[in-house]
Amino acid sequence: MKRNNLLFALVLVLIFSCTSDDSTTDNARPNLIIKLKFDPNQQRLDNLGQPATVPIGNAAQSPTIQRMSANYIEFAPSANTLLGQGEIIYNGPETNAGGDMAIDFQQSIFAGDNDTFLTIPLDELEVGSYEWVRVSLAYQEGDIQVLTETLGEVTGRLASFVGYNNYITSFDLNSSTITVNDDVLQGFWAFEALGFTSQGQAPEGATTVPNPLFSTSPVPQGSCVVTGQFENGFTISGNETDDVIVTLSFSINNSFEWTEINMDGKYEPSAGEQVVDMGLRGLIPIVGN
Repeated sequence: MKRNNLLFALVLVLIFSCTSDDSTTDNARPNLIIKLKFDPNQQRLDNLGQPATVPIGNAAQSPTIQRMSANYIEFAPSANTLLGQGEIIYNGPETNAGGDMAIDFQQSIFAGDNDTFLTIPLDELEVGSYEWVRVSLAYQEGDIQVLTETLGEVTGRLASFVGYNNYITSFDLNSSTITVNDDVLQGFWAFEALGFTSQGQAPEGATTVPNPLFSTSPVPQGSCVVTGQFENGFTISGNETDDVIVTLSFSINNSFEWTEINMDGKYEPSAGEQVVDMGLRGLIPIVGN
Protein backbone atom coordinates (compact mmCIF):
# COMPACT_ATOMS: atom_id res chain seq x y z
CA MET A 1 0.00 0.00 0.00
CA LYS A 2 2.79 2.41 0.89
CA ARG A 3 4.48 1.67 -2.41
CA ASN A 4 1.27 2.41 -4.33
CA ASN A 5 0.83 5.69 -2.47
CA LEU A 6 4.41 6.67 -3.30
CA LEU A 7 3.87 5.95 -7.01
CA PHE A 8 0.63 7.94 -7.00
CA ALA A 9 2.36 10.92 -5.38
CA LEU A 10 5.17 10.76 -7.94
CA VAL A 11 2.64 10.81 -10.81
CA LEU A 12 0.97 13.89 -9.31
CA VAL A 13 4.31 15.69 -9.03
CA LEU A 14 5.09 14.96 -12.68
CA ILE A 15 1.66 16.16 -13.83
CA PHE A 16 1.90 19.44 -11.91
CA SER A 17 5.48 19.94 -13.07
CA CYS A 18 4.42 19.65 -16.72
CA THR A 19 1.51 22.03 -16.16
CA SER A 20 3.81 24.57 -14.52
CA ASP A 21 6.35 24.34 -17.36
CA ASP A 22 3.69 24.94 -20.02
CA SER A 23 2.37 27.96 -18.14
CA THR A 24 5.86 29.44 -17.87
CA THR A 25 6.41 29.00 -21.60
CA ASP A 26 3.16 30.83 -22.45
CA ASN A 27 3.87 33.68 -20.07
CA ALA A 28 7.39 34.09 -21.46
CA ARG A 29 6.14 34.87 -24.98
CA PRO A 30 7.42 38.44 -25.52
CA ASN A 31 5.01 41.17 -26.57
CA LEU A 32 5.09 44.53 -28.28
CA ILE A 33 3.38 46.94 -25.89
CA ILE A 34 2.03 50.21 -27.30
CA LYS A 35 1.56 52.99 -24.75
CA LEU A 36 0.17 56.52 -25.16
CA LYS A 37 1.56 59.78 -23.88
CA PHE A 38 0.25 63.34 -24.21
CA ASP A 39 2.84 66.10 -23.91
CA PRO A 40 1.88 69.81 -23.70
CA ASN A 41 5.54 70.80 -24.09
CA GLN A 42 6.24 68.77 -27.24
CA GLN A 43 6.78 70.87 -30.36
CA ARG A 44 3.63 72.14 -32.09
CA LEU A 45 3.62 71.11 -35.76
CA ASP A 46 1.53 71.86 -38.85
CA ASN A 47 0.25 69.47 -41.52
CA LEU A 48 3.71 69.23 -43.10
CA GLY A 49 5.42 68.45 -39.81
CA GLN A 50 6.91 71.94 -39.53
CA PRO A 51 6.88 74.10 -36.36
CA ALA A 52 3.64 76.10 -36.19
CA THR A 53 2.31 79.02 -34.17
CA VAL A 54 -1.32 79.92 -33.54
CA PRO A 55 -2.64 82.03 -36.48
CA ILE A 56 -3.53 85.68 -35.94
CA GLY A 57 -7.21 85.93 -35.05
CA ASN A 58 -7.26 82.55 -33.33
CA ALA A 59 -6.39 81.40 -29.81
CA ALA A 60 -5.57 77.97 -28.41
CA GLN A 61 -4.97 75.99 -25.25
CA SER A 62 -3.45 72.65 -24.30
CA PRO A 63 -6.19 70.27 -23.11
CA THR A 64 -5.75 67.67 -20.41
CA ILE A 65 -6.37 64.44 -22.31
CA GLN A 66 -8.31 61.80 -20.39
CA ARG A 67 -8.42 59.11 -23.06
CA MET A 68 -7.81 58.55 -26.74
CA SER A 69 -8.55 55.96 -29.41
CA ALA A 70 -6.82 55.11 -32.68
CA ASN A 71 -8.10 52.86 -35.44
CA TYR A 72 -4.86 52.16 -37.33
CA ILE A 73 -1.16 51.80 -36.48
CA GLU A 74 1.56 51.03 -39.01
CA PHE A 75 5.36 50.79 -38.90
CA ALA A 76 7.03 52.06 -42.08
CA PRO A 77 10.58 50.99 -43.10
CA SER A 78 11.43 54.21 -44.96
CA ALA A 79 10.22 57.64 -45.97
CA ASN A 80 9.18 56.21 -49.34
CA THR A 81 6.94 53.51 -47.89
CA LEU A 82 3.41 54.35 -48.99
CA LEU A 83 0.51 54.22 -46.56
CA GLY A 84 -0.59 50.60 -46.16
CA GLN A 85 2.66 49.08 -47.45
CA GLY A 86 4.42 48.92 -44.08
CA GLU A 87 3.80 46.55 -41.17
CA ILE A 88 0.21 47.13 -40.09
CA ILE A 89 0.09 46.22 -36.42
CA TYR A 90 -3.46 47.35 -35.68
CA ASN A 91 -6.62 47.96 -37.68
CA GLY A 92 -9.64 48.85 -35.55
CA PRO A 93 -13.25 47.75 -36.00
CA GLU A 94 -15.35 49.41 -38.71
CA THR A 95 -19.02 49.23 -39.68
CA ASN A 96 -21.43 50.41 -42.39
CA ALA A 97 -24.38 50.53 -39.97
CA GLY A 98 -24.69 54.28 -40.62
CA GLY A 99 -24.64 53.90 -44.40
CA ASP A 100 -20.96 54.45 -45.24
CA MET A 101 -17.93 52.61 -43.92
CA ALA A 102 -16.93 54.20 -40.63
CA ILE A 103 -14.99 53.64 -37.43
CA ASP A 104 -17.19 51.68 -35.02
CA PHE A 105 -16.93 53.88 -31.96
CA GLN A 106 -18.78 51.45 -29.70
CA GLN A 107 -16.18 48.72 -30.40
CA SER A 108 -13.12 50.96 -30.15
CA ILE A 109 -10.41 50.59 -27.51
CA PHE A 110 -9.22 53.54 -25.43
CA ALA A 111 -6.26 54.49 -23.26
CA GLY A 112 -5.23 57.46 -21.16
CA ASP A 113 -1.91 59.17 -20.52
CA ASN A 114 0.89 56.62 -19.89
CA ASP A 115 -1.61 53.78 -20.29
CA THR A 116 -1.25 50.69 -22.47
CA PHE A 117 -3.30 50.90 -25.66
CA LEU A 118 -2.32 47.65 -27.34
CA THR A 119 -0.38 44.43 -26.63
CA ILE A 120 0.69 42.18 -29.52
CA PRO A 121 2.93 39.06 -29.49
CA LEU A 122 6.17 40.05 -31.18
CA ASP A 123 6.31 36.81 -33.16
CA GLU A 124 3.17 37.90 -35.03
CA LEU A 125 5.02 40.88 -36.54
CA GLU A 126 7.28 40.98 -39.57
CA VAL A 127 11.00 40.92 -38.78
CA GLY A 128 12.63 44.11 -40.02
CA SER A 129 13.82 47.65 -39.34
CA TYR A 130 11.43 50.58 -39.23
CA GLU A 131 12.02 54.33 -39.27
CA TRP A 132 8.50 55.70 -39.01
CA VAL A 133 5.18 55.04 -37.35
CA ARG A 134 1.76 56.08 -38.64
CA VAL A 135 -1.25 56.36 -36.35
CA SER A 136 -4.76 57.08 -37.59
CA LEU A 137 -6.43 58.87 -34.70
CA ALA A 138 -10.13 58.33 -34.07
CA TYR A 139 -11.17 60.01 -30.84
CA GLN A 140 -9.82 62.14 -28.05
CA GLU A 141 -11.46 63.29 -24.84
CA GLY A 142 -10.08 65.87 -22.46
CA ASP A 143 -10.65 68.84 -20.19
CA ILE A 144 -10.53 72.43 -21.40
CA GLN A 145 -11.10 75.82 -19.79
CA VAL A 146 -14.17 77.82 -20.84
CA LEU A 147 -15.07 81.40 -19.96
CA THR A 148 -18.77 81.87 -19.17
CA GLU A 149 -20.78 85.04 -18.74
CA THR A 150 -22.14 84.20 -15.30
CA LEU A 151 -19.66 81.84 -13.61
CA GLY A 152 -16.37 83.01 -15.01
CA GLU A 153 -13.87 80.34 -16.08
CA VAL A 154 -14.97 76.73 -15.65
CA THR A 155 -13.57 73.33 -16.61
CA GLY A 156 -15.46 71.39 -19.27
CA ARG A 157 -15.03 68.00 -20.95
CA LEU A 158 -14.55 67.94 -24.74
CA ALA A 159 -15.02 64.90 -26.97
CA SER A 160 -13.33 65.24 -30.37
CA PHE A 161 -14.02 62.80 -33.19
CA VAL A 162 -11.05 63.18 -35.51
CA GLY A 163 -11.34 59.94 -37.49
CA TYR A 164 -12.25 59.97 -41.19
CA ASN A 165 -15.84 58.86 -40.45
CA ASN A 166 -17.33 57.69 -37.17
CA TYR A 167 -20.44 55.64 -36.47
CA ILE A 168 -21.81 56.47 -33.03
CA THR A 169 -24.89 55.19 -31.27
CA SER A 170 -24.33 57.10 -28.03
CA PHE A 171 -21.50 57.85 -25.64
CA ASP A 172 -20.98 59.02 -22.10
CA LEU A 173 -19.36 62.41 -21.66
CA ASN A 174 -18.59 63.22 -18.05
CA SER A 175 -21.77 61.39 -16.89
CA SER A 176 -23.94 62.98 -19.60
CA THR A 177 -25.24 60.77 -22.42
CA ILE A 178 -24.84 62.06 -25.98
CA THR A 179 -27.06 60.20 -28.48
CA VAL A 180 -26.18 60.27 -32.19
CA ASN A 181 -27.23 57.02 -33.96
CA ASP A 182 -25.52 58.06 -37.17
CA ASP A 183 -22.22 58.64 -38.95
CA VAL A 184 -20.29 61.83 -38.17
CA LEU A 185 -17.34 63.10 -40.18
CA GLN A 186 -13.97 64.28 -38.91
CA GLY A 187 -14.34 67.36 -36.75
CA PHE A 188 -17.53 66.44 -34.89
CA TRP A 189 -17.34 67.44 -31.24
CA ALA A 190 -19.42 67.42 -28.07
CA PHE A 191 -18.88 69.43 -24.90
CA GLU A 192 -20.07 69.11 -21.30
CA ALA A 193 -19.76 71.54 -18.41
CA LEU A 194 -21.77 71.77 -15.20
CA GLY A 195 -24.25 69.19 -16.53
CA PHE A 196 -25.03 71.10 -19.75
CA THR A 197 -24.01 69.73 -23.16
CA SER A 198 -23.55 71.08 -26.67
CA GLN A 199 -22.22 69.72 -29.93
CA GLY A 200 -20.92 71.00 -33.23
CA GLN A 201 -18.81 70.39 -36.31
CA ALA A 202 -15.41 71.92 -37.11
CA PRO A 203 -14.93 73.03 -40.74
CA GLU A 204 -13.99 70.34 -43.26
CA GLY A 205 -10.22 69.96 -43.61
CA ALA A 206 -9.52 72.13 -40.54
CA THR A 207 -8.18 69.32 -38.32
CA THR A 208 -4.39 69.39 -38.31
CA VAL A 209 -2.73 66.07 -39.17
CA PRO A 210 1.11 66.36 -39.06
CA ASN A 211 2.84 64.32 -41.76
CA PRO A 212 6.56 65.09 -42.24
CA LEU A 213 6.50 62.64 -45.21
CA PHE A 214 3.94 64.62 -47.16
CA SER A 215 6.11 64.80 -50.29
CA THR A 216 7.04 61.09 -50.41
CA SER A 217 4.19 59.35 -48.59
CA PRO A 218 1.00 61.46 -48.57
CA VAL A 219 -2.11 60.40 -46.67
CA PRO A 220 -5.74 60.87 -47.76
CA GLN A 221 -7.52 64.09 -46.79
CA GLY A 222 -9.56 63.54 -43.63
CA SER A 223 -7.79 60.32 -42.64
CA CYS A 224 -6.10 61.80 -39.54
CA VAL A 225 -2.99 59.64 -40.05
CA VAL A 226 -0.30 61.31 -37.92
CA THR A 227 3.29 60.34 -38.79
CA GLY A 228 6.33 60.32 -36.50
CA GLN A 229 9.96 59.19 -36.76
CA PHE A 230 11.88 56.87 -34.44
CA GLU A 231 14.97 58.72 -33.26
CA ASN A 232 17.29 55.74 -33.84
CA GLY A 233 15.00 53.47 -35.81
CA PHE A 234 13.19 50.43 -34.47
CA THR A 235 14.11 46.83 -35.24
CA ILE A 236 12.19 43.61 -34.72
CA SER A 237 14.79 40.83 -34.87
CA GLY A 238 12.57 37.86 -34.15
CA ASN A 239 14.94 36.84 -31.32
CA GLU A 240 13.42 39.02 -28.59
CA THR A 241 13.05 37.35 -25.21
CA ASP A 242 11.54 40.31 -23.31
CA ASP A 243 8.60 42.61 -23.92
CA VAL A 244 9.33 45.69 -26.04
CA ILE A 245 7.56 48.95 -25.18
CA VAL A 246 6.91 51.65 -27.77
CA THR A 247 5.40 54.85 -26.37
CA LEU A 248 3.53 57.05 -28.83
CA SER A 249 4.10 60.57 -27.54
CA PHE A 250 1.58 63.04 -29.00
CA SER A 251 1.92 66.81 -28.84
CA ILE A 252 -1.09 68.52 -27.27
CA ASN A 253 0.72 71.87 -27.37
CA ASN A 254 -2.15 74.35 -28.00
CA SER A 255 -3.98 71.61 -29.87
CA PHE A 256 -7.48 72.96 -29.09
CA GLU A 257 -7.91 76.07 -31.25
CA TRP A 258 -10.78 78.51 -31.82
CA THR A 259 -11.57 81.80 -33.52
CA GLU A 260 -11.30 84.81 -31.21
CA ILE A 261 -14.08 87.39 -30.83
CA ASN A 262 -12.84 88.89 -27.59
CA MET A 263 -9.06 89.03 -27.86
CA ASP A 264 -8.35 87.70 -24.38
CA GLY A 265 -7.03 84.21 -25.08
CA LYS A 266 -10.07 82.67 -23.36
CA TYR A 267 -12.48 80.28 -25.07
CA GLU A 268 -15.91 81.97 -24.91
CA PRO A 269 -18.64 80.04 -26.77
CA SER A 270 -21.27 82.52 -25.55
CA ALA A 271 -19.44 85.27 -27.46
CA GLY A 272 -19.68 83.29 -30.69
CA GLU A 273 -16.15 81.90 -30.66
CA GLN A 274 -16.00 78.78 -32.86
CA VAL A 275 -13.86 75.65 -32.60
CA VAL A 276 -11.64 75.32 -35.69
CA ASP A 277 -9.04 72.67 -34.84
CA MET A 278 -8.73 69.75 -32.45
CA GLY A 279 -5.92 67.82 -34.16
CA LEU A 280 -2.93 66.56 -32.20
CA ARG A 281 0.21 68.49 -33.07
CA GLY A 282 2.89 65.88 -33.64
CA LEU A 283 4.03 62.35 -32.86
CA ILE A 284 7.29 61.03 -31.46
CA PRO A 285 7.57 57.24 -31.04
CA ILE A 286 9.88 56.27 -28.17
CA VAL A 287 11.33 52.77 -27.72
CA GLY A 288 11.68 51.63 -24.11
CA ASN A 289 10.27 52.71 -20.80
